[in-house]
Amino acid sequence: MSRDPLLESLQTAVETAPDDATLRLHLARLLLAAGEHGAAIRHAAVILQADPGHPEALALICEQAIGESPPSTPISDEELLRRLDTEFTGVVPPMYVDEMDDDLDGEPDDGGLAEMLDSFTPEAPGLTLADVAGMEEVKARLEAAVLAPIRNPDLVKLYAKSLRGGLLLYGPPGCGKTFIARALAGEIGARLLCVSLADVLDMYIGQSERNLRAIFEIARHNAPCVIFLDEIDALGQKRTQLRSSASRGTVNQLLTEMDGLAADNEGVYVLGATNHPWDVDVALRRPGRFDRMLLVLPPDEAAREAVLRFSLRDRPIAAIDTGALARMTAGYSGADLAFVCESAAERALLDSVRTGRPRMIQMSDLEAAVKDSRSSIGPWLQTARNVAEFGNADGSYDELLTYLRSVKLA
Repeated sequence: MSRDPLLESLQTAVETAPDDATLRLHLARLLLAAGEHGAAIRHAAVILQADPGHPEALALICEQAIGESPPSTPISDEELLRRLDTEFTGVVPPMYVDEMDDDLDGEPDDGGLAEMLDSFTPEAPGLTLADVAGMEEVKARLEAAVLAPIRNPDLVKLYAKSLRGGLLLYGPPGCGKTFIARALAGEIGARLLCVSLADVLDMYIGQSERNLRAIFEIARHNAPCVIFLDEIDALGQKRTQLRSSASRGTVNQLLTEMDGLAADNEGVYVLGATNHPWDVDVALRRPGRFDRMLLVLPPDEAAREAVLRFSLRDRPIAAIDTGALARMTAGYSGADLAFVCESAAERALLDSVRTGRPRMIQMSDLEAAVKDSRSSIGPWLQTARNVAEFGNADGSYDELLTYLRSVKLA
């Protein structure tokens, strides 16, 4: 028996305009009259997915589910949705109850923790502070602030020393803050969870807070674990500078997680890194949170030589005096030094193309690369000097001010 041509025409029209609820509802009623109950229910369900409170679609589907129009004393939404999914099992897939299971069972949604546990696994750093060349003052500060208490738990108990709080690494860009975080995690035998802004922020309201909660839960599951929050000034920016209430909620959630109000942070160590500590919310820097700041300066001469050797290790070189190069590059960041080696390799490559004969990277190539380059931290130094001289009422930047007075700005 052929199908009614009117139904075929309406079906085509609905496929052309799938968001037209009036047209779809008219088709559903005609399908009911023709005895095609399953097809009618599917169309009504599509309307309810887009508009859960659509009265006519709800009346149609209720009539089929419970045999009557919606009662004058309505049943609860949860009960109605359970009936709908149960009644039409095999006709349409469950589209209501599964999404509400957590709420119906009285258990809170985990904010995607299960998925993040599978996809966001802390890493084993594979290096220690012995792999960090130079920076002896930074290492000494790390020993006093973090390593000594962790290595001497009995003394921690004796002196009632708290291990709560975090360490904020700050300084010019490209000076090895991330490398130090990895080395510190390896030094204490902990796993490392590197968190960037993209891992936290989400376009949907409330999801950024859930992401932060999930990240801290992952760290607690993998304790001992170091959470490294890179560019913390973007994630924990001063709330007075934030125009969006959603962004303020992210800062509030970070404060809550660091305080360990929802769960115990035993074995979880938080490191933050920023080029602009003056933009970090003051609440994040109070005792118990990022209560200690560590200035990571451009590499000293020993560290510069080590960076140069590391950057040249897989390249063909001849008669290179890395010590002399280190003395020529005072004030360069680690990233600047890597760029010098890249530029020298580029010179040798282009010369080899011109002559048709590959040659080694020579000292002259590196000297020319140094001559054509300059330190990239000049703009940061200018900003830092303004803050250290005019915004240092509490003495937070005394160490920075001492360094700035010893260097000449370009």
